[in-house]
Amino acid sequence: MIADASTRHAAGVIELTNRANLQVRGVRAGHEAALIAALVEAGLGPMTKPRAGANAANAVDAAEISNTATASVADIADASNATDASNAGAVSAADDVRNVMISPAAGRDPFALIDTAPLCAELLTLLQSETRFAALSPKFALLLDGGERLARVDHPHDVWLAATSSRDGVRFVFGLAGCPRVEVEENANAVTGDDADADAGAKANAATNARTNAAAAVVVAAHALSATLTGSMVMRNSRTHSTHTHDHRPLATVLPSQVPALVRALLHTFLDLAPADALRMRDLLATHCADTLLQHAQRYVDFPLSRDALLTEWRRSTTADAALRLGAHAQREAGMWHVGGQPPLGRLDAAALHGLAALARRHGNGTLRATPWQSVLLPDIPTHALPAALAELNALGLACDPAQPITRLIACAGSSGCAKSLADTKADALRLAARLPANVDAHLSGCMRSCAAAHCAPYTLLAAAPGLYDVYRRNGSAGFGHCVAHRLTIAQAADLLAHLSRSDTDA
Repeated sequence: MIADASTRHAAGVIELTNRANLQVRGVRAGHEAALIAALVEAGLGPMTKPRAGANAANAVDAAEISNTATASVADIADASNATDASNAGAVSAADDVRNVMISPAAGRDPFALIDTAPLCAELLTLLQSETRFAALSPKFALLLDGGERLARVDHPHDVWLAATSSRDGVRFVFGLAGCPRVEVEENANAVTGDDADADAGAKANAATNARTNAAAAVVVAAHALSATLTGSMVMRNSRTHSTHTHDHRPLATVLPSQVPALVRALLHTFLDLAPADALRMRDLLATHCADTLLQHAQRYVDFPLSRDALLTEWRRSTTADAALRLGAHAQREAGMWHVGGQPPLGRLDAAALHGLAALARRHGNGTLRATPWQSVLLPDIPTHALPAALAELNALGLACDPAQPITRLIACAGSSGCAKSLADTKADALRLAARLPANVDAHLSGCMRSCAAAHCAPYTLLAAAPGLYDVYRRNGSAGFGHCVAHRLTIAQAADLLAHLSRSDTDA
């Protein structure tokens, strides 16, 4: 469905983003309303009424990707003449609130303490069922962390919940305007001050439908100028150094069955107390302490929400590892694996997406999962099919080995797809990949907005002019870090990165 939509309604290029979104850009003028209608009809947009058996944490059905001629997803930010703007706006308003993030390996990761997919479904239904929540900012987001190793836990969320073991079973610790705390030695990635969505325009999240075999949320947004497929899974190699001033320590714990009521209470509390210019939880925390928010939220629930001092030193029990998105890795069920591959800089053409759909049907359960590392994950691959699945991923042009330089580079759309970009970052990143030193991760950004990265990469190349970049080195401060060089060519930048990486090793 998506592959056919990209050729029927757009330019045939599909891009994955750092929030596990899938975008089809370059939608033809006049195709917008039909595209959005097809999204909603396919069950990939916001639900218009509760659906029996709906599972919000749904993976993309491979048949829907490749076998249907109508559009399933598109980013139409560069198509400006919507034929039914009022309808598109209504869809967007309904969809904007559905920002719940879970792991791409939810329900499969052997280290998970709980399968977060059912809770994700409940939360998405809750968010769409209360009219008042439509007043939340489209960037107001929730993180539901099940303890998976394939997890990105360095992206601050307005409300975060993380599974933890306790004497009475699994509970969820929760906090505000932050993310689950990880071990100190992992804390290296600084989150950008805006913790912005990678995509221009408003975002939205997972489509709910009745496929019960789905465990990772794939989310579809429909907007007057943007309709985006988003995976409800947000993880990263969890080396976080947040630039937010708020305390990331958890406040208290609740039972899994209490999570929906807790979230409802916290959202109503935000809407009750936040002034008009406070769009995110961090804005409210600038004027109200966390204890005040908990006391207010207590009015909405019948279980205690007092701060738990014993959680002061709480840390996530497992170490997140982004490398698990690539290659083959064992699932919880014996004899089953997930395999992952990364298209160059997150960009696929329609033929490659058709190929992935066929691969998923042939060797797996017929689903694909987007990840926040601009890659794809195919779950439920039996042991005997692993060699063929990996070979086919490589043949489609996807990198399956974290040692491949292209897996350590991220880049925004660049001047070929964004008027704000000062350089063709995608093309320049491909050139840099040929010279990238081992073990160096870098981010190429066409402007200060940092659309491709919600975290601070070890090195950032910020476009200064076509083919020229200022080079920044992460140092724990806000933004990109410290600028170490100005207006370098890609070749010069590669040489500098090699020198800096050697200095780090020698130190």
